This record gives sequence, C-alpha cells and structure tokens, in this order.
Amino acid sequence: MNPSPALRSELDGLVANIELTLASIVQGLALSFLAEGAGKVFSEAKFSAWPYVAVALVIILLFWSRALIHTLTLIRWPLEFVHNFFYFGCALLEVLAFMRLHDPLQWFFWNTLFAALVWALFLHDLRIIRARSADSIGPSGGRLYAAVEADQWLNIRFIMPGAFLFNLGCVLAIRSAPSFFLDRQGHLLLIGCQGLGLLLYLVHVVRAFGRLIPLISATRAEWQDDELK
Repeated sequence: MNPSPALRSELDGLVANIELTLASIVQGLALSFLAEGAGKVFSEAKFSAWPYVAVALVIILLFWSRALIHTLTLIRWPLEFVHNFFYFGCALLEVLAFMRLHDPLQWFFWNTLFAALVWALFLHDLRIIRARSADSIGPSGGRLYAAVEADQWLNIRFIMPGAFLFNLGCVLAIRSAPSFFLDRQGHLLLIGCQGLGLLLYLVHVVRAFGRLIPLISATRAEWQDDELK
C-alpha cells in the first residue's frame, strides 16, 4: 500500500534526518579517534606523523561531504539498510587507519581496504540512483540524476580504483624498500601525494555540489507536485 502524499513527504523527511544523523555520528566517532591520535602525535613531537593527521581530517571531510550530497539528492522513503551498513564499515576502517598515524605501512594498508569498501558503496548506490531517476520524471529531475549518475560512474571507473591502487602501491613500496620509505622518511612523499590528491578531490566535490544546488531544489519541488496530482 502506497502512503498518501502528505505521509510520503513526512517519511522522506524522517529518512533524510536519519541518514544525516547517522553520517554525522559515524564521522564524529572517527574524528574523536583522530583527535586522540593527533594528541599523542603532537605531545610526543612525532613530526613525521603530522601530515597523516592532516590527511585523516581531509578524509573525514570528504566522507561527510559525499554523505551529505547523497542524502540531499537521493534519500527518500523507504530506508536503505544496506547503504547505511556500509557507513558503519567505512567508519570502522577509518578508525583503524587513524589509530596508525605513526605507522605508514599500516596507514596505507587500512586505507587500501577503506578505498575498496567505498568503491563497493558507489557500486551499490547505483541502484538508488536509478530508483530516484524513475521517481523523477520532470525536466529538473532528469538533469539532476544525469549529473549524479555521471559523477557516480566517474568515481566507480577512475577515482576509487585510482585510490585503491595508489594505497596498495604504497603498501607494496614500503614493504619492498623499508630502508628508504621508513628509515629515510621516504613515506612523506607518499603521504604528500595522497594528501594533495584528496584535497583536489574535496575541492571537486564542493564545486560539484554548488552546481547541483538549483537542480536539487527544483527536483524536490517536482516531487511535491507529482505527489499532489
């Protein structure tokens, strides 16, 4: 039985609030572990670990930003359990990485697994994008979900495979040449490249969201119009 238009709108808002709360809580948890690890790094003057603190913060900002955009563009009733289960798994891997700020090998190992799980999340969310495309038959909705799906495939085909292979390559490089990457601080080159890549990706995400804002508002207005018909 389909809910009435008023009830559907209320349920959509409830599910969106749940999604935003969950994303904020899990990233807040990751931030608390980062703060604890950063405190130890700074108090013990482990200068070589400071870049890892900065990169970890960018990872949190990226994940939260992507979760926010996902909520505003895709989330409607009913609640997507599997999608939200991915959030818990990603937060766990983030925390495990943040507990290894002083250990480059372990940092890149856990980031490899994190990239793989986020890659799987992007693949899973294709189904949600197609469901929203079916819901949105208006012109604004068509343009919005064409842009969202194009961005999704960009992440699936290039960005997440690139992140996975980069982190895996760092693990293999450190294991094969520990004297350079650990004893001679060569790992700073790796974390510098990772930080630059993630920062550029964050700028891309923020700018892309700015372009989507008018379409998000127009698409939600179309949803309401469709429900009233």
